[in-house]
Amino acid sequence: MRIAVLAGDGIGPEITAQAVRVLEALAGNGLALELEYGAVGGAGYDAAGDPLPAATLALCERADAILFGAVGAPRYDRLERALRPEQGLLRLRKHFDLFANLRPAVVYPELAHASTLRPDVVAGLDLLIIRELTSDIYFGKPRGVIVNEAGEREGYDTMRYTEGEIRRIAVTAFETARKRARRVCSVDKANVLETTQLWRDVVSEVHADYADVELSHMYVDNAAMQLIRNPRQFDVMVTGNMFGDILSDEASMLTGSIGMLPSASLNAKGYGLYEPIHGSAPDIAGKDLANPLGTILSTAMMLRYSLGQEQAAARVEGAVRAALRDGARSADIARDGEPTLGTVAMGDAVLARL
Repeated sequence: MRIAVLAGDGIGPEITAQAVRVLEALAGNGLALELEYGAVGGAGYDAAGDPLPAATLALCERADAILFGAVGAPRYDRLERALRPEQGLLRLRKHFDLFANLRPAVVYPELAHASTLRPDVVAGLDLLIIRELTSDIYFGKPRGVIVNEAGEREGYDTMRYTEGEIRRIAVTAFETARKRARRVCSVDKANVLETTQLWRDVVSEVHADYADVELSHMYVDNAAMQLIRNPRQFDVMVTGNMFGDILSDEASMLTGSIGMLPSASLNAKGYGLYEPIHGSAPDIAGKDLANPLGTILSTAMMLRYSLGQEQAAARVEGAVRAALRDGARSADIARDGEPTLGTVAMGDAVLARL
């Protein structure tokens, strides 16, 4: 099983290195893995003048899955948009048609205190947000900035969805819910946006084939409120690209830290890109402060969804839980005054329990 490792920028190389250590430990215990490395994001631009160099794309095409770190740094912000680090990730999503983004938000018992909400509100939370990833306002055309008839600059982007794009993400949500608590909440803004009225209509049509799964609909503003008011009411939440981007970051803070959240971006064939949902955090890069658990848990998702290694995935998740149970804490999830571990030491704690 060949894995393309794209560490990227900022804390990306540090956190990815800990996930690679976990994979190497599994390989040393009989799992047949081959890791190949490529530059992406700012590192890709520095190496080849492109955030997704041709060599990196070729590497990903011959791999069975992609392990991704993070991209971006302030020094690239003045580049034209097509050359900015984030475009490397967007192009990978589009090239491989990674339309289904799975973002679990799980509150471990040991970390209920780390949430900014009361422990009794978040304890036991096990939510999965399924975000459509390759369409919506992020990719819709026309888009741009013009000078209008009044002589003012005017920016515009286009929210677009086809019936087929909505249908396939709805199927993903219902199929996934069948393996969980069998509840799907579809999030839209159908009272204002025609695009999301179509979303609601198509999701309802697909639901006819999944009578064993409960379906509810919720406007995105209410969903944002309900995530704070009563997050445990949700099992699987499915929504579009922009709404999902915002809601999943909100959900991350229910767990206590965005550093804890993994993600999987899958296509119809199960090929996937796996990454923590946080950014490159250039302010702490190189300081051995970043929490690598989101990346390590992303590795578990890769083993499960793209490589078909359920036992190995469960071992990794179990090692993370054991490390937390035994008191391993990075700075972002520690109580005031509680001893903390750096990036490498947290990797050590997981490896010791693996």
